[in-house]
Amino acid sequence: MFKILTLNNISPAGLDHFPRDDYEVASEIQHPDAILLRSYNMHDMEIPSTVAAIGRAGAGVNNIPVERMSRAGIPVFNAPGANANAVKELVIAGMLMASRNICQAWAFARALEGDDAAIHAAVESGKKQFVGFELPGKTLGVVGLGAIGVQVANGALAMGMNVIGFDPGITVQRAWEMSSQVRQAASIEELITHADYISFHVPLVDATRNIINSERLKLVRENVVILNFSRHGVIDDEAMVAAIDAGRVYAYVCDFPGNLLKDHPRVITLPHLGASTQQAEDNCATMVVEQVRDFLENGNIRNSVNFPEILMPRNTGYRLAIANENVPNMLGQISTCLADSGLNILDMLNKSRGEIAYTLVDVDSQVQPDCIARVTAIDGVLNARAL
Repeated sequence: MFKILTLNNISPAGLDHFPRDDYEVASEIQHPDAILLRSYNMHDMEIPSTVAAIGRAGAGVNNIPVERMSRAGIPVFNAPGANANAVKELVIAGMLMASRNICQAWAFARALEGDDAAIHAAVESGKKQFVGFELPGKTLGVVGLGAIGVQVANGALAMGMNVIGFDPGITVQRAWEMSSQVRQAASIEELITHADYISFHVPLVDATRNIINSERLKLVRENVVILNFSRHGVIDDEAMVAAIDAGRVYAYVCDFPGNLLKDHPRVITLPHLGASTQQAEDNCATMVVEQVRDFLENGNIRNSVNFPEILMPRNTGYRLAIANENVPNMLGQISTCLADSGLNILDMLNKSRGEIAYTLVDVDSQVQPDCIARVTAIDGVLNARAL
């Protein structure tokens, strides 16, 4: 029986993918095999020694101590792309709200007073201050062409916009999904000088922190609309407000309110709604549950942010999964331990990612606890599990 600890409310549509005969799922549980969460901050949490995996029902993992988990040999799974359509729709809505001054116009209309005749007269005299512009023919710049960025780029093309994208790390899979009409930018500077709208879809890491700052805001087109539905910290808020006040930026739309932004007349702040649809929550939960289950039962790894992807069909009922430091002679030492235990290797797959390596081994008979102990004792092995 596997035990799953949930730190947030996880969609039942996802949790239903855990067979009840084999899994116990609860928000309070002792000695869990895995932890599932959404936004819970784990950085100060003491992780139970029994935990073999952590699953984030979403894309970002800033709330998880990933490096600490790597040192413990614990893969952290996420659900990239499961909320892509939800975020894409919000980006398109953000462009429309900013371009047509919808929020300002709504506030104006709600503040009208008097009888209907007076209100109608005020509407006719006041509407000219909310004249906007249309999207077709405008250029959208997309920074970050992962699952979300690609959908945003394709969606903008479908509305008649021109699209330019920048992502030096774009994968082959995402490139296949993206329309050939998306023009490639060689740098962020090239992108921001050619775009009427700029949308960001990148994780918050050292390289992306304040990726838009006062220096880069000097390069943008006049009356540009900037959208940030990725992470707070990607945009320098103070530099953004200064650029808006100087008339350089037309509007800023983001998912991260703060005192500096929330009351500014040219800023639209939303309460982190990017993935807040029932469909996205169901998709994220289902995706991460299936990944955690495949790892616990078969040792396979898909969509881990700190471990290599590794998928090996089961050829026997006896499998060993080993996480270790990526150093020389690990496979040799592991093979020697198995041979000393009288185990014959039927299949083996080893992958590495940075400083972490991971090995799946299928053997001809059951792996006994003393064999696990010998493998775990090898210098550099982080943990080992018999499946």
